[in-house]
Amino acid sequence: MQNVSADKLESWKVRGFNPSNCPIRQVLNHVSAKWPVLIMTELNLGPRRFIALLRALPDISKRMLTQSLRDLERDGIIVREVFDTKPPSVSYSLSEIGKDFMPSLLAVIDWAEENMPAIEHARAKHDKTTVSAAR
Repeated sequence: MQNVSADKLESWKVRGFNPSNCPIRQVLNHVSAKWPVLIMTELNLGPRRFIALLRALPDISKRMLTQSLRDLERDGIIVREVFDTKPPSVSYSLSEIGKDFMPSLLAVIDWAEENMPAIEHARAKHDKTTVSAAR
């Protein structure tokens, strides 16, 4: 696996990628944050209107939901569909690349859920050691 990563990094360098224009960084900037992940997980269940997303994610502000939806739409991960009704209604759904990304995202979610007890244990051990060392 390390050779694959090294080969990939070398390929990127040859093509002129650097930390500011790295493809991984550009994608992960939007899809690795808390709200976009939760939005995509919700949209994986099917199209949703703005208010339905707001209800499904009660801790998110309207402003943050709006910005996250715009970012995901700009990246082509979700599709915004406006219906000609009075008042106009809007629905959001995963695009084809969004649907294509979901198995990878769900794998990360499964990994996090499976490993959370070990992570919590490591945090507690670290915090205990850090507090002891500070005294």
